[in-house]
Amino acid sequence: MLSVKHQIDAGCGKAIRALSLIVVLALAGCASSSVDLTGALNPDAPSKMLADGDALMAAGKFEDAAKKFEMLDREHPYSPEARRAIVLSSYAYYRGGKSPEAIATAERYIALHPGTKEAPLAHHIIASAYFDEIKGPNRDQTPARKALEQLKTLKTRYPESEYAVNADNRIRVAEDNLAAAEMEVGRYYLERKNYVAAINRFKTVVSDFQTTAHVEEALARLVEAYMALGITKEAQNAAAVLGHNFPDSKWYRDSYALLQSGGLAPREDGDSWISKAWKSVPKFGLGSAG
Repeated sequence: MLSVKHQIDAGCGKAIRALSLIVVLALAGCASSSVDLTGALNPDAPSKMLADGDALMAAGKFEDAAKKFEMLDREHPYSPEARRAIVLSSYAYYRGGKSPEAIATAERYIALHPGTKEAPLAHHIIASAYFDEIKGPNRDQTPARKALEQLKTLKTRYPESEYAVNADNRIRVAEDNLAAAEMEVGRYYLERKNYVAAINRFKTVVSDFQTTAHVEEALARLVEAYMALGITKEAQNAAAVLGHNFPDSKWYRDSYALLQSGGLAPREDGDSWISKAWKSVPKFGLGSAG
C-alpha cells in the first residue's frame, strides 16, 4: 500500500501533466487563430471598410455589405465614417429585401444623429420600405400610414433634399390608398344604415384627403347619410361644398337631386365642420332651404 506521501506525489504528477497538456493545446489554439486575433485587435481602417462595403454593394451582395458597414460602426464608433456606415447599412438591407432590418437601422440612425446630412436618406429608406408594403385599400393600412408619416417628415424638415422633391407622387399614392380604404368602410356602414359610423369615415376623407379623387364621393355620401338622419343643415352644406368644388360632378348632380326630393337645396353654413375644412364655401343661388 502506498504511503500518504507517495499518493500526494502521484497526484501532483498527474496534475502537472494535465496542466502541461492544457498549456500546449492553448498555445496551439492561439497559433491557429492568430489571424483572427490580429484582425480583432487591428481592424481595417474605416476608409477601407467603407470602400469594401461599397464594393459589396456594387456586386449585389447587399447583406454582406450591410454586415461590413455594421462592423465598421462597431470597430470605429467615433470615426467620421461610422455615422455614414449606419445609414448605408440600412440602405443595403433595404436593397437586399430585408425591410424590418432596414427600418430598424434607419430608425437607430435618426435617434443617434437627427438633423444630420444623412438624416433625409434615413427617412427616405423608412418611407420606401413601408411604401413597398402598401397592398391596396382592402388590406391593413399601417404601411401606408407609416410611409405617409415619413414622406411628410421629409417635406417639412428637409424640403430642399432630393428625397423631399421626389416625395410628392408617393404622398399622393399613399393618401389615395388611405382615402379609398376609408371609403370602403364608410360604404359598408352606409349600406347597413349605420349612419354615424359611415359619417365618421367620410369625414376623414373630407378632412384629411381633400386632394384625392375620393373626396367627391365622400361629400355626396355625407349628403346621403345626413339626410337619412334628418340632419338637413349638414346635408345642405355638404352639397354646397361639393357643388362649389366639383360643379360638373355626377356626385353633385345626385346630391342635388336628393336634396330636391326633400324640398331642399345646397346652402352654406359657416359653422359647419365641412365649411371649416375648406377655405370658402360660396352661396349658390340654387334655391332656399325648405
